Amino acid sequence: MSGETETRAATETNRGIGADEPRTAIAVDGASVRYGRIEAVRQVSLAVEPGSVYALLGRNGAGKSSLVRCLLGQRPLSAGTIRLLGEDPWRHRTRLMERIGVVAERPDLPPHATARALAGFVARVRDRFDRTGFLARLERFGVPAHRPFRSLSRGQQTTAALALALATDPELLVLDDPTLGLDSVARKALYCELIETLAAREVTILVTSHDLAGIERIATHVGILVNGGLAVEEPIDALRDRFCRVSVSAAELARLEATASAPLCRRPTAWGGEEWIVDRQRQPELEGQPDFEGPWSDASGREPMDLEAIFEAVTGGDEVWRPARPIAVPEEPVAKREALR
Repeated sequence: MSGETETRAATETNRGIGADEPRTAIAVDGASVRYGRIEAVRQVSLAVEPGSVYALLGRNGAGKSSLVRCLLGQRPLSAGTIRLLGEDPWRHRTRLMERIGVVAERPDLPPHATARALAGFVARVRDRFDRTGFLARLERFGVPAHRPFRSLSRGQQTTAALALALATDPELLVLDDPTLGLDSVARKALYCELIETLAAREVTILVTSHDLAGIERIATHVGILVNGGLAVEEPIDALRDRFCRVSVSAAELARLEATASAPLCRRPTAWGGEEWIVDRQRQPELEGQPDFEGPWSDASGREPMDLEAIFEAVTGGDEVWRPARPIAVPEEPVAKREALR
């Protein structure tokens, strides 16, 4: 056994990871969450592998926060099952929190406590707390360790919460929109810290965010919620390969409409043609083809799409696009529509 393998085996033994330990960090099967007549999450199933960075995305009201609360054992599911590190978070939340780091959308640390005092408290209740590493991160982030938490800026509060979570040496890190309210410098520092953490040790990250450009830098897998259902779930490289923007001239338009499957969505262009967003999984004529062939071979231009453009196409976030054949997701319940009016 090599030295690196021995070190890894020793780390896993110390963390209680044996031969029978589940190798899926997060397993969600048929999860539904209801608030009275409103169904916020609808039969969601997903799996997050150890060491991956899973970005759970969706527009406001899509069900992200409800699902995250269930993942953290803060409320029970209405139906389905969740396993975090092999355990039910609703039944074994206290034990699981020893292995999980959490940064909430709005950090709720004691408002009168200083970061230094928080470090002293956490060190007494968490065996693996790295006080030296915590204070070093605060210094790198420019967060004063002697000031009460309530007097810190929104960005300083978030970065202090992240430093605290990372100092517990978590196996799983759950970040709920961690860049909300952060300026560009603070966002860059946060992502750099996460990248360094991923490089230094195998930690699994589940992150919700509206900062799609930043998340695209670190995500390995993406899930997109629409109306409480999981519309898309792919490794990020497969997601980029799946969707493409195609320019269709006015001369090509009639031919493509007659010979090709309907695109995901389309919009007119100033020169009389259209731009189409194509989903390879829903275009049978493109199945198994690395390049566009057949009826698509003469299309004027094809461009790759970044995560933000894919998100807008899947969720209908860009009102200029006209959905032609939307991805099948659970319809928004009438009770939910009425409640949100």
